[in-house]
Amino acid sequence: MEIIHLTGIDGARHARGMVVVIDVLRSFTVSAYALAGGALECLLVATVAEARALHATIPGSVLCVEEEALPVPGIPISNSPTQVIAAELKDRVLIQRSSAGTTVMAAVESAEEMYAASLVVAQATVEACLSRSPRVLTLIASADHPEDHACAHYMEGLLRGKRPDLERLLQPLRDSERYRRAVSGDWPGFPPSDVDLSLVADRFDFAMPVTRHATYLRLAAAGGAEPNS
Repeated sequence: MEIIHLTGIDGARHARGMVVVIDVLRSFTVSAYALAGGALECLLVATVAEARALHATIPGSVLCVEEEALPVPGIPISNSPTQVIAAELKDRVLIQRSSAGTTVMAAVESAEEMYAASLVVAQATVEACLSRSPRVLTLIASADHPEDHACAHYMEGLLRGKRPDLERLLQPLRDSERYRRAVSGDWPGFPPSDVDLSLVADRFDFAMPVTRHATYLRLAAAGGAEPNS
């Protein structure tokens, strides 16, 4: 298997084969907790306007939106797994817009299959990919952030039958000013608990395949939906 590493929107436009878009902090961690909490599906869009418009057409849907990693006025749930866990999502649709994950996913121009991934579903995503035996697999870090690259390299190790040292891979994140801000409690819409929730590897045993529709991307769970012990 050829494994390609790319980053961001430009990387998405050059992706080939099976494509996995990774957003650890926090978009596709949010998706995983939403699905584990009973959400029917997550619908991904690239803009806040698209999120609002789609929300208006789906009764009972829930908006989860941020711009430039900050909350959007009038939308109570930001891009936060902590907030998503507290929400009542059973049998509801979560509509997501984020500055990295959903916009990068929307920018993928060519893919045999697409998956959304984060650390909490890394192993399950690897197993789903291996079951399809792709000739080419593209891992896209949705932003040039240490945690997305760490997840990509962790997943590549698993794909190669190895068990990478995730703590070592995550050390650049823990050494960063961005990490210190995230755990400080001073970042609007970013509870410090989001970090701990996001950095637990392989918490859920389902992958998150993504399919393209006319005005959105649909993300659902494939496999079980219970936390791993």
